[in-house]
Amino acid sequence: MIQGVYVKKLKKISDERGFLMEMLRDDDTFFKEFGQVYMTVCNPGYVKAWHYHKKQDDNFVVIKGKGRIGLCDIREKSSTKGEVMEFIIGEDNLTLIFIPLGVAHGFEAVGAEPCYLINCVTKNYNYDNPDEERIDPFRNEIPFKWNNKKGG
Repeated sequence: MIQGVYVKKLKKISDERGFLMEMLRDDDTFFKEFGQVYMTVCNPGYVKAWHYHKKQDDNFVVIKGKGRIGLCDIREKSSTKGEVMEFIIGEDNLTLIFIPLGVAHGFEAVGAEPCYLINCVTKNYNYDNPDEERIDPFRNEIPFKWNNKKGG
């Protein structure tokens, strides 16, 4: 397990009207602060990777479809540097993945449907100075192979 990564199984509370699902609470042990929430969609055949941050943490939840989440610890001083993790999450496996700053991450759609991912980050997006570093998903030293062939 990569140091600082947390996995929270989510539960649906269902009735005849539909369902409710809590994702992130301020009393979760890994909760730090709120920056903003956004949704991103990855179409089948594509990869959205690799990214990492120097100031913010991420909280990933796939709410529709199925996503393959890849993580790699690239932090120089981490006891788990170089460790890789993979998660398949989505409607059939409702899970929140807390990703600490400095851990490279990305995702791809699994199957024929788009993957809808909600991310609650600890810092809001700074348009003038974005906290987003990128690594090519296919030409890099990260020991993780994406199934899809198009990305960035």
